[in-house]
Amino acid sequence: MAANNRTPMIAGNWKMHMTAKEAADLAAAMRAGLDPDLKHEVLLAPTFTALHAVNAVLGGSRIFLSSQDVAWEEKGAFTGAVSPSQIKDAGCTHAIIGHSERRKVFLETDEVVNKKMKAAIKANIVPVLCIGETLEERESQKTYRVLETQLTGAFAGITAEEAAKVVIAYEPVWAIGTGKTATPDQAQDAHVFVRKQMERIYGKGYADAVRILYGGSVKADNIDELMAQGDIDGALVGGESLKADKFLRVIHFQAVLSK
Repeated sequence: MAANNRTPMIAGNWKMHMTAKEAADLAAAMRAGLDPDLKHEVLLAPTFTALHAVNAVLGGSRIFLSSQDVAWEEKGAFTGAVSPSQIKDAGCTHAIIGHSERRKVFLETDEVVNKKMKAAIKANIVPVLCIGETLEERESQKTYRVLETQLTGAFAGITAEEAAKVVIAYEPVWAIGTGKTATPDQAQDAHVFVRKQMERIYGKGYADAVRILYGGSVKADNIDELMAQGDIDGALVGGESLKADKFLRVIHFQAVLSK
């Protein structure tokens, strides 16, 4: 655990990959390869159809299960949507909300993200809120404006007490699946800005406690340097989390945690 008492988290977003059996096999490899003395948290986010199978493998372990999305309603005429109670029934304790692919491909707005945040919190599910700028926005010097807008929108109407369990993941869109990674300094600067925004919304105590993960082409060969940054509290990992040996190396990062 870091000197700031924020428990690091390494999360694997498996996106639209693997059958239920393949996901269960990978989860089993993760469980078997985990250091029994590991102090930080590990989170796996398989596709909806694999949640039950992965949960069966993880039962009794220290690995948490997350959905990749969640609906803002509990039930009703919402074809294709999956409710908070349904992902809880599948074993989820967390839900990824507002991933850039949901925003870009499925046109989710900050208002939709906010509704999903509230639904997850109401169901006692930990939201893993994703924020981040596109390459065009970064090159136009709009990074901080975008992050401020996304944070303000996501947390609208949510009290500090309700927000206490939220995990934030900063994912520069231009670095997701591209092989490009924000430099440790770029990532650290963005994390500092996010923490300052959370201080503006909820106060310094909250800002000091909230965990902010970095996501965007995180790999076994760059995790140590990223995790050495003072305001990076973990990682949301995409492609590298699909390879057992690589993801286990990411989970067991070697960064000095005296931040």
